[in-house]
Amino acid sequence: MGIFKGRPVSILGSGMYVPDRILTNDDLEKIVDTNDEWIRTRTGIAERRVAADDQVTSDLAYLAAVEALKASNVSPEELNMVIVATNTPDTIFPAVAAKVQGRLSANNAGASDIQSGCTSSVYALSFAAAGIASCIWDKVLVIGAEVLTRLLNWEDRTTCVLFGDGAGAVVLGVSPDGKNRVLSTSLKSDGTKSDLIILPGGLVECPASVEMIEKKLHTIHMKGNEVFKFVNKVLPSFLEEFCRESGLSLGDVNWWVFHQANYRIIESVLKRLDISMDKAIVNIDKYGNTSAATVFLAFHEALVDGRIKKGDKVIFVSFGSGMTYGATLVEV
Repeated sequence: MGIFKGRPVSILGSGMYVPDRILTNDDLEKIVDTNDEWIRTRTGIAERRVAADDQVTSDLAYLAAVEALKASNVSPEELNMVIVATNTPDTIFPAVAAKVQGRLSANNAGASDIQSGCTSSVYALSFAAAGIASCIWDKVLVIGAEVLTRLLNWEDRTTCVLFGDGAGAVVLGVSPDGKNRVLSTSLKSDGTKSDLIILPGGLVECPASVEMIEKKLHTIHMKGNEVFKFVNKVLPSFLEEFCRESGLSLGDVNWWVFHQANYRIIESVLKRLDISMDKAIVNIDKYGNTSAATVFLAFHEALVDGRIKKGDKVIFVSFGSGMTYGATLVEV
């Protein structure tokens, strides 16, 4: 748990990009043994976006970044760092962030990817804010971007119905008035549960081979029920403690921006905290689970449509492979 000290840090602007292609539940019925009712009742998802054949993660990240920079009135030359939260990089190296930094001509910026499951976005947001607060950087571009549909087993209805592609971005900088700032953060992990969400094949532990591909070890594997149980066991008490140590009651929070993994998870956690779903930003129905991109997509849409207003206290909450989880409190 950390309370941000030093220079006050604000979200200066946000942006997003999702591919044009929409894959509906009805479309999935044609390729896997599932149906719209089964998917909706278990996940809350109605459709998701799929990247074009010539699009990779850095393309989506770049387009979200351009929108965020425009909204924040920050030029690429002003950036000191580009951080991309992703679990589906174009390649292991070079980093997605380096490709985006180069494409933006952000000539004064460093670049790094953060890979920590779906919580990567909250980790990246926290790292960026800490760097600015401590005078390492002045302006940082943080992007969550994924092309998950390339890593799915389309014969496995328990996973292929869940994920979609997209990117969201925020620009962080020194608060111009000392208000509207990143207030606190808490980043956690339980590595004893690291087998719950995995992509086992293709790297050091299980190098590329014909056998690896035949066994589809190059695709996402998930123990869905175990993930559901873990999140419902860990998150409620974690969030209660996070708010308490941040000097807030649960009722002081205007908006909860959860990782959009499953509508039932969001509903169940908030119910345990006695918080109305009316305070949750939810867009999983349109985009599915976009992993490290979800919280930035949800935040941007709610900011643009006016639900999130200046001065609101917003908590970003995420959880993912590792099992990692975390929360960041922001006064918008």
